[in-house]
Amino acid sequence: MMDGEFLACDWGGTNLRAWRIGGDNKVLAAEDFALGVSRLSPGDAERRFRDEVRPSLNADHVPAILCGMIGSELGWRTAGYLDCPATLDAVARALVNVDSGSAPVWIVPGLKGPGPTSGAPEVMRGEETQVLGWLGQDEARGKGRRLFCHPGTHSKWVLAQDGAVERFVTCMTGELFDLLKTHSLLRSDSPATDDAAFDEGVTAAGDGGALAARLFSVRARVSAGVADPKSTSSYLSGLLIGAEVASAPALLGVGPRETIQLIGEPSLCDRYARAFASAGRPFHRHGGDEAAIAGLIALFRRLHA
Repeated sequence: MMDGEFLACDWGGTNLRAWRIGGDNKVLAAEDFALGVSRLSPGDAERRFRDEVRPSLNADHVPAILCGMIGSELGWRTAGYLDCPATLDAVARALVNVDSGSAPVWIVPGLKGPGPTSGAPEVMRGEETQVLGWLGQDEARGKGRRLFCHPGTHSKWVLAQDGAVERFVTCMTGELFDLLKTHSLLRSDSPATDDAAFDEGVTAAGDGGALAARLFSVRARVSAGVADPKSTSSYLSGLLIGAEVASAPALLGVGPRETIQLIGEPSLCDRYARAFASAGRPFHRHGGDEAAIAGLIALFRRLHA
């Protein structure tokens, strides 16, 4: 078994988070880079990884493992999708090796499963590493059924059974918020920092149905003079997140009393935690970086077992 250092990276569409991991699985160095896949030119990933990422973490000659959109057709090398149900061991066996010159690099594949609509599949990249990493941190976590919410531009709701990712659904809540706030009749320059308006939006979302009709309330509440225009972004955020929270679990066959494992970036998790509390949904909150690191360590160690 290989016990040496390695470089672990969560390389998404907007940024890259990297950690140098020691032989004892402790983080020796960490760095964030504005090198999201969406900002790279074709063929740029390998060069910038070699010239910028590795030197910044003093990791020029250590092996590396990368998850996220870097394995998409927009990234370094297409890593494909592994069919669900998928375990840590199955993902480790499907890691894709790329020739990087100085030291080996592996890319984590995404996952593919049945979607909520007939004939349309679901896909994800990056979130699977966090979910499987969280499951693998404690033997008890790998037993029974677990429901995860991973907020983001495209939020993922993931159902796991006995340590394997069984199914998941994607909600384009973050992207809808940006589009509606910037380019629609509901546009607003105000920040989404009004907690009371956010809570009002969560309540207005109801059971999450007829969202297109409920969205008009964002404009109507201001036009009718019952709300401050500066509260618009917060209300819109609450309405969209509230609709997601109310409706997404049912797409996975999960009832309203099942505990949700909330994993992700702190400020986004703040919003979702507030919506869960308002809806009376039980949840536990966990750090996205910690889960990603755990997943990357587990995959790398399995690769070298």
